[in-house]
Amino acid sequence: MSGHSKWANIKHKKGKADAHKGKMFTKLGRELVVASRASGGDMNDFRLKIAIENAKAENVPNENIQRAILKGAGGAEGTVYEELRYEGYGPGGVAVMIDILTDNRNRTAGEIRYIFSKNGGNMGETGSVGWIFEEKGQLRILREGLKLTEDDLMMLSLDAGAEDFEIDEEGFVVLTAPEAMEGVRQALLDQKISVVEAVISPIPQNTIEITDAEQARKMVNLIDKLEDHEDAQGVYSNFELADALADEDF
Repeated sequence: MSGHSKWANIKHKKGKADAHKGKMFTKLGRELVVASRASGGDMNDFRLKIAIENAKAENVPNENIQRAILKGAGGAEGTVYEELRYEGYGPGGVAVMIDILTDNRNRTAGEIRYIFSKNGGNMGETGSVGWIFEEKGQLRILREGLKLTEDDLMMLSLDAGAEDFEIDEEGFVVLTAPEAMEGVRQALLDQKISVVEAVISPIPQNTIEITDAEQARKMVNLIDKLEDHEDAQGVYSNFELADALADEDF
């Protein structure tokens, strides 16, 4: 098993701690509109179902959720979002990918390129780092309130079709093949296990360990700036902090 995932833990805690609610609602709302439009408002569609559950997990009001679904399903005129993925390099050649939903790709590309250049990185061509990552389903379970033991939860997940099981300070992340995520999620829900986050996103197949505190600070700052961009739906990287830096406040 993968054990303690240092950067995943830092990213998760930091994202929960300093995300601005309005900006988070906007990003979740965009995903609802796009997922609803792609499925024609089919509530059984996997992507739309996950978008709804992720919005609810962030306490997006039900009326906001329904409004976004209706907007997407009805094909209402107005803003049309384009799904893009940008790739690049952070300090020290670390791979970075950003999933984007934008209504103006030229504006967004210029802004993302500027963020890279101002924070020790550079934007790359399509495919420049994508080969390093593999799409995986990720199900997050909090430790608090969990009635199963760690071993029992791991065995339940693996028996249901999970591929891997990671542990961090707040709880657990169950990794699956994208097509198996819904089945594993349902198996956990059937056992009254709360899944607080469900996403399909890129996981690096190899990592670069950062041992220098200044490089780590630059890398974390780059990720923060990219995540804070209003069009960024997800930011992924293949760096891992050395044990000596894991408790640093960046």
